[in-house]
Amino acid sequence: MSPDSELTDPGPALGPGGEAGPVRRGPAHAVLWRYIGKRLLIAVGLLWGMTLVTFALTNLVPGDPVAAALGQRAADDPAIVERFRQQYGLDQSLAGQYWDYLVRLVHLDLGTSWQTHNPVARDLAKAIPATMEIAFGAIIMAALIGISFGAWSAYRKGKMADQILRLVSLAGISLPTFWVAIVFFYAFYYRLGWAPGSGRLSPGMPAPPKITGMYTVDALLTGQWSVFMDASAHLVLPTAVLTLYTIGLLTRFSRTSFLEVLDKGYIEAAKAKGLPGRTIFFKYVLRAGAIPILTVIGLAFGSLLSGTVLVESIFGWPGLGSYAYQAASRLDLLAVMGVGLFVGLVYLCINLVVDLAYGFIDPRVRVG
Repeated sequence: MSPDSELTDPGPALGPGGEAGPVRRGPAHAVLWRYIGKRLLIAVGLLWGMTLVTFALTNLVPGDPVAAALGQRAADDPAIVERFRQQYGLDQSLAGQYWDYLVRLVHLDLGTSWQTHNPVARDLAKAIPATMEIAFGAIIMAALIGISFGAWSAYRKGKMADQILRLVSLAGISLPTFWVAIVFFYAFYYRLGWAPGSGRLSPGMPAPPKITGMYTVDALLTGQWSVFMDASAHLVLPTAVLTLYTIGLLTRFSRTSFLEVLDKGYIEAAKAKGLPGRTIFFKYVLRAGAIPILTVIGLAFGSLLSGTVLVESIFGWPGLGSYAYQAASRLDLLAVMGVGLFVGLVYLCINLVVDLAYGFIDPRVRVG
């Protein structure tokens, strides 16, 4: 019996007449489900830790949130301040406030924003799809281009193509994102007029009926092609700015990962057998190098969702970054905690998905 036989699905059992009998879960399924269960338990513990860290850090921020919410004149009135503190539970101890925060979270209630006077969950529901729209486009384009560049650079190690791609990736990582955004805005909108400047839609263009909150997706689902084209045009510049940095990151990391795999003995054996280069890459190199690349893609996607403040501000994009900036500048603690919890939850979900992907790509991870 081979060492991998324990991870092989025996398939459906056959009855006396040759018909398929009940499926029995073999050792592979037990290992896989134990692996998934362990990761889910870890995720629950991390989620509780995120609520504690988010609450603690938010309440350690210097400044008077009551004065920021009410204004200095109203904050000078003790009666108004007392009513405000009672309304938002600020008259309790920190432990009591944290307990109330957890109780609200169980009921999916993030509280009410002090500035917008809307539920924080409703504000996030408007801001998150806008950021998701540019983040999804950026990570998909960056993954396709960055991994391709990294593979080509690894296969052409030391050649002119490798040197050019390494220079391009270094420039993509080194150039400040906000500076690239300003240059793109000035060149392609102000000077050339090739792309819209700011916002998600042109003035006078009605937003599509809300289904996902992402205008391009909703316009496609409802068949509003003019809205789809206009929303897509507004996506070009902010998505391109975020894509450039991520391409540089993925190109460098993919190159390193593929070079490590290309030095393995089984790759040399596959070449000696005369296997085509495409077969060697997709069957051996890509799979072996996928695990570290998946990690970087996951972290890059989380970074895109949480680090778009300057890009969204430059392009007038009403997304999560703009909302977080406005909440932090006005000491809107419940909104800040809502943003922090969402960003942490995104990283948690990404890490969980990447961990599960590890188990499917490499069975040895499940056993370990």
